[in-house]
Amino acid sequence: MLNFSYQEHIRTYYSDSRNIHLQFTSLSKQVFADVCVIGAGFLGLSTALELAEKGKHVIVLEGARVGFGASGRSGGQAINGFEEGIDEYIEQQGFEQAKKLWDMSLEAIQIIDERIKKYNIQCDWKKGYATLALNERRLDDLIRIEKAAHDAFGYTNMELWDKKKLSNHVGSEVYCGGLYDSQSGHLHPLNYCLGLAKAAIDSQVSIFEHSPAIDIKSKDSYIEVSTPEGMVKANHVVLATNAYIDSKTNKKFGSTLARKILPVESFIIATEPLDEDMANSVINNGMSVCDNNILLDYYRLSADNRLLFGSDSSSNTNMIEKMRRNMLDIFPQLESIKIDYGWAGPIDMTLNASPHFGRIQSNIYFAQGFSGHGVALTGLAGRIIAEAIDGNDERLRVFEKLKVPTIWGGNCVKKLALKIGIPYYRFLDKYR
Repeated sequence: MLNFSYQEHIRTYYSDSRNIHLQFTSLSKQVFADVCVIGAGFLGLSTALELAEKGKHVIVLEGARVGFGASGRSGGQAINGFEEGIDEYIEQQGFEQAKKLWDMSLEAIQIIDERIKKYNIQCDWKKGYATLALNERRLDDLIRIEKAAHDAFGYTNMELWDKKKLSNHVGSEVYCGGLYDSQSGHLHPLNYCLGLAKAAIDSQVSIFEHSPAIDIKSKDSYIEVSTPEGMVKANHVVLATNAYIDSKTNKKFGSTLARKILPVESFIIATEPLDEDMANSVINNGMSVCDNNILLDYYRLSADNRLLFGSDSSSNTNMIEKMRRNMLDIFPQLESIKIDYGWAGPIDMTLNASPHFGRIQSNIYFAQGFSGHGVALTGLAGRIIAEAIDGNDERLRVFEKLKVPTIWGGNCVKKLALKIGIPYYRFLDKYR
């Protein structure tokens, strides 16, 4: 059920700096499994690893390569919480359920810590993340977030920075303050994804690349997942396709999920390596950064001191130059620095930014709509789905209660929504 089947990794800074080179054969026969996972990104591999640790026989099907999508080319920021605010979740779900969601978002960061340590994954994991405000009104939003996290849930790892405190760590004059979180962080996403894949195969998970799921049929006691040259018969299926869901492949399953998400392009550039003084003039404490615009900019320094600078959405044809101008608006001191890489990829958003986890039927599970929080939340989703398959769906039911709007009208409506919505959000970002 993946688009872009059979393709190789696009060239990015991450693909050129990967430290593991894995390659898997395509599925060419009929095989049996307890669980068939479709998609070998963070979500699919996390689910497979959790299930393998519970003694399940798991097969993972990937239409392209492990980490081909956002899992291998995102900004790499692992952030606690959700895109919607704490107050919104308390209002919608009540305090008890909102507290469960918050605690699980913190667990999502812990899962990264645990896996990196347990499986010795070398992925440049660093703690520290700051959300920065471009004006006083947006700083008020950060003040409310810190207050809600502290007062409602007792979270003490956030610290508000005024302009002076912020200037000690970020070499830009465009911000008026920020909110620093010492527990969130950033990593090399492709190396983390490949590390999960290696951990999975070491745990007896079978991974097949260039093996897109072209049909799914639900039988009385099992599910058939067909690929071009093979078939998996499994007791359970997990759809881990995210932004690459193809509603045409299987209308019963694919369209159900596709109507809930809006794939939004994200673009990233990577500079040449900066010398130590120049790197410190940008960020001097190793943290990752984003602003709190609707269409936000995000950036961090890589392990070799490149500035990785991204933006959630743009329709500009020359994206490398567009992103370079955005970067120079914030860091004019980088005027003479060359851009070595530029790449794009879709992320899966829901209309209200709530994650969308659940079941299509009793033995077909899914998770999507990570809305920019996928580096961390995919690990949590994998754990929760594995728990449900193993017989305990208590935590999955918490997410199933979240309301996620449906997008009717197919791809034409989605394209129109993006065409109208992006200029509208730019207007809001400029004047709010």
